[in-house]
Amino acid sequence: MRIFEKLESEVRGYIRSFPTIFKKAKGSILTDEQGVEYIDFFAGAGTLNYGHNNEHISKALIEYLQEDGIVHGLDMATTAKKEFLQSFENLILKPRNLEYKLQFTGPTGTNAVETALKLARLVKGRSNVVAFTNGYHGLSQGSLAVTGNNEYRDESYISRTNATFMPFDGYFDDMNTLKYFRKFLEDGSSGVDLPAAVILETIQGEGGINVASKEWLQELEAICREFDMLLIVDDIQVGNGRSGEFFSFEFAGINPDMVTLSKSIGGGLPMALLLFKPHLDQWKPGEHTGTFRGNNLAFVASKVSLYNYWQNDNLSKAVKYKEEILKDSLTQIANKYKDVYDIDVRGRGLVYGFEIKNDKSMAGEISKKAFQEGLIVETCGSEEQVVKFLPPLLIEEELLKEGLKRFEIAVDKLIEERSEHLKGAY
Repeated sequence: MRIFEKLESEVRGYIRSFPTIFKKAKGSILTDEQGVEYIDFFAGAGTLNYGHNNEHISKALIEYLQEDGIVHGLDMATTAKKEFLQSFENLILKPRNLEYKLQFTGPTGTNAVETALKLARLVKGRSNVVAFTNGYHGLSQGSLAVTGNNEYRDESYISRTNATFMPFDGYFDDMNTLKYFRKFLEDGSSGVDLPAAVILETIQGEGGINVASKEWLQELEAICREFDMLLIVDDIQVGNGRSGEFFSFEFAGINPDMVTLSKSIGGGLPMALLLFKPHLDQWKPGEHTGTFRGNNLAFVASKVSLYNYWQNDNLSKAVKYKEEILKDSLTQIANKYKDVYDIDVRGRGLVYGFEIKNDKSMAGEISKKAFQEGLIVETCGSEEQVVKFLPPLLIEEELLKEGLKRFEIAVDKLIEERSEHLKGAY
């Protein structure tokens, strides 16, 4: 690990959580240089919904490169882009009766968010945007302004104006937080300028796996329509099937004005998209660009993943089936220790959180123990107090169960150690 410590910036993060050198990966298994295998419940922070080195994607990429396919094309027309657009329209948009135009924004999610905010302000002629508590939308300047976590905000030393935060669903327990939001909009002396847009995640991934209800999302959409605000759904982490449906908002029956996509949309390769309703396409040619908005390898990978997994609802059914295994297992672990610990299990699809509410320090320790047991699982939340589960959507049932067994062993060992420590103190 010396070369990383010597040359790589102190900003490196995940290398500290998982201190080994990984050499190869396949499906839901990572293997390090010593040959030790780890079950991956992190999936590149949601980038690898179809697993590591998916055989369909790998085969298509190798063939494309061997045929001298275009790798970088800016926003020029290429065969790879044409085939991706056709696949996305026919397999994703048309079956859901969605009418969106697509903008390729650059390689990462924050590029898509920046573009959405810029376009919303351009269309509406207003600067303010409403975001929500515990939301995460990226760390570039505009995206950071609508990100709630102070750990990131305090260290940027830049002005973060033109953003107003409102409480997310469940922030005040059973209180309807949208009544609070509506009051600010109705009161001409609230001090809140009429927003151009509202941006949110339906499931807050980095914020602690906070799940918005169907009713809350429907009411939010109605408020946006009433007050002439654009509704932007950030589906970068929980889209692409993670929730059990391609878009995380489908279950609520809402129709956002804009949707940001990245991570798994590229089949594991860098790609970011902004979807928006056609009447919002008010850009001038070349008004918003990006050097790597033409990653043709990602177009190839994405087309193949759409073709193989979204021609029918088999993947959606599989995700919902595996969700029950994940939820039941985590609930059983929570119930085992309910007399001592207040444990909350929450999520949707294959994105779940496990929070020990009366001891926030335990999540990080559980993640370390899990790594020792051969399981990659991360933490999230404002205090990293939630263990986050993001296994590849294609993970085999037995491997999912094995990973959950390893997680339970990690929890058991940590709680046993803490009990022994307390006994020794008396």
